[in-house]
Formats: sequence, C-alpha cells, structure tokens
Amino acid sequence: MKNDKVNPILPIFFTVFIDLLGLGIIIPILPAVILNPMAGLLPMDYDFSLRTIIYGFLIASYPLMQFFGAPMLGAFADRMGRRKILLASLLGTLVGYLLFAIGILTQNIWLLFIGRAIDGFTGGNISIAQSAIADISDASNRAKNFGLVGMAFGLGFVIGPYLGGKLSDPSILSWFDFATPFWFAAVLTAINILMVLKRFPETLKNKKTGRIDPLAGIKNIRKAFEIKEMRTIFAVIFLLTVGFNFFTQFFQVFLVGKFQFNQSQIGDLFAYMGIWIAVAQGAFLRPLSKRFSPMKILSVSSILLAATFPFLLLPDQAGWIYVIIPFIAIFQGLTQPNSTAIVSSMSDRSSQGEILGINQSIVSMAQALPPILAAFLTTININLPTLFAAGSTLAAWIVFVFVFKRSTVVSETAQQSE
Repeated sequence: MKNDKVNPILPIFFTVFIDLLGLGIIIPILPAVILNPMAGLLPMDYDFSLRTIIYGFLIASYPLMQFFGAPMLGAFADRMGRRKILLASLLGTLVGYLLFAIGILTQNIWLLFIGRAIDGFTGGNISIAQSAIADISDASNRAKNFGLVGMAFGLGFVIGPYLGGKLSDPSILSWFDFATPFWFAAVLTAINILMVLKRFPETLKNKKTGRIDPLAGIKNIRKAFEIKEMRTIFAVIFLLTVGFNFFTQFFQVFLVGKFQFNQSQIGDLFAYMGIWIAVAQGAFLRPLSKRFSPMKILSVSSILLAATFPFLLLPDQAGWIYVIIPFIAIFQGLTQPNSTAIVSSMSDRSSQGEILGINQSIVSMAQALPPILAAFLTTININLPTLFAAGSTLAAWIVFVFVFKRSTVVSETAQQSE
C-alpha cells in the first residue's frame, strides 16, 4: 500500500529527460563517425556522397522503427499497465546505446543500425510517460505536470548535443572517444530503470483489452486521410515536420562540408539552438497565446520559419550561423506547440488519445523520410536539404492559410447561419 502513495513525477521527468538527452547526444556524433574517413567506421575509399547516403539511412532507421513500435507500445501500455511497458521501453533504449557504443569501438556499421533500430522500436518512453501524467493528473495540476514534462524535454535537447560534442572530444580528456557519450547515456538509462523499479507505481487504474496490431502505424496514416475535418491539418503537420527535419537531420552535413565543423562545434551549435527554442516557448509563447489564437500564431510563425531557412546558406563565415539560428529556433518554438494545440482542440475528449496517436504516426513518418531524401539531394548539392526545408515549410503555410483556415471559416459561418 505504501508504494501506491509514491509520486511518480520524478521518474517520469527523468525518463523524458534521458530520452531527449539520448536523441540530442547522437546529433553531433553521427556526422563525425560516418562522414569523416579518419573515424575508421567505413572503408577509406568511400567518397562523401556514399557516406552521406549511409548517414541518411542510419538517421532514418530510428523514426522508421518508431513508426511501427510506438503504437504497439501504447496499446501494450493500455493492456498491461504503464510501469511494465515503460521498463521494457527503457531496457530497449539501454540495449540500443550499448550496441551503438560497441559498434563504434569495433567499427561495425551494422551494430549501429541494429542499435538505432532497437532504440527506435522500443522508443515509446515519452508517449508512455505522457500517458502516466494523464493518469495521475486532474484539472488542478494537469498544466503543472505537463509543464514539468516539457521542461525535461527542453533540458534534454539542450544538454544532449552539448554533452555529445564534449564527451567525444579527446582534446578535453585523452580517453574520450565517439563511444563515450553512449556509455554515459547507457549509465543514465540504467539509473532510470532502477528509479522506475523503486519509485514508479502503476498509474493505470482501468486496463483495456484489445488486439495488438503491428500495422497500427500504417492504419493511423490511412485514418488521417479518412477523417474529413482533420485531414488538412494533418497534412500541415506532416509538411512542417518534414521541413524542420530536413534542417535538423542534415544541417550537420552542411556544417561539416562547408565549414569543416567537428563534433564539439556541432554540439555547441545545436545546444545553442535548443536554448533559443526553450526561450521561445518559455518567454514568448505564453504572452502571445494570451493575445492571439494558435491559428493566428501559426499562420505567422510558419511563413517566417520558411523565409529564414535560406539565410543559412548565405554566410561565408560560420559565426553568422549563430546570428541566424535564434530566429529559426524562435519561429519553430512557436510553430510546433501551436500546431499540436490545433490538432488537440479539434478532437473531443473521448477521441483525444486516438487523434494524438494518429498525429504521432504522421510525425514519425515525416521524420523518417527527410534523411533518406536529403542524402540523395546532398550528392547533387549540399545546399539542397536546407532549400527543401524551406520549401516544405512554405508548402505547409500555403495549405494552412489557403485551405485549412478558409475551410474552417466557411464551416463556422455555415454553423452560425444554421
């Protein structure tokens, strides 16, 4: 009975933090181990184009497996409880980090792919943590509890790239190498598992029964097109996610190719961007949300984001990138939460879980496509992925303003006339 009174907020916070820390850690490491011939992971005679293609498929392996794994984990969590599935998910993350570190040390590229695939398939940590938050929250503390999860999310993304860059830099400590950040992440994940075992009570009171569908992700995509009133906003979410992931997943390649950034410099830049995203959501989002609706904010932030991407291609000196990045971070920091808020507001309480699940499948698919496409685009011109980021974001704005907003206005006008 004593265990039932344990507050699970701390292990949930730590789980989300570790998950984003791990995703952040890999940002500066992969370009260094794949694109640099001196890293020894790939044969020396592999040219930059071939290395870029391998890099793209390795990046894509995580969201592609998450596309299939996350809906299944969510269904298992509804049937078996949050605690058991969260432990299984964390164990998969631990195995993924260990395999990735071993793959780097043994110079085995296939272990890197297997490690990312396992981590992706079992990487439902955040969705399960959010479900647990929903289980224990009521109207009086829901905003505060989800705010803590958002804080953990932001901290992980800021600290992850920075640690990834520093823990792999032998100029800081001679025994640091590309595997060190993953040993570190594995240790933190092991601590997280122990914390869940000791301090995370089962939060699900009413377990559900139902079939576990391995094709749930694909069916979610089909459902997105079948829900007439939601299909357009889902298209907007897809295009926005594709655009931002063209940038986040391949801008490292641009930095290496044009400015010869090393892993430490890449980590610094992405941590800097994470800080500005946190500033946008902490300092700008709340006051703007009091004055303007999510639709108004999104209609401005998304076009500004699209317009800012091409400016990254202009500087001949890397220092100017640090001037441009805050604008991208702020516009993205306003775009992402407002797009999610619109999706959430369009579904009633009874269908929130299903709609947000469909939304997550769309996001996972939109994260899997850009690295593969960008890999081949980079073989043509290193600037193309950033231009495609701008183009996809611009397309999202066009669909949102000229299709979704207009159809919403027409629908509201028709309801008022009735």
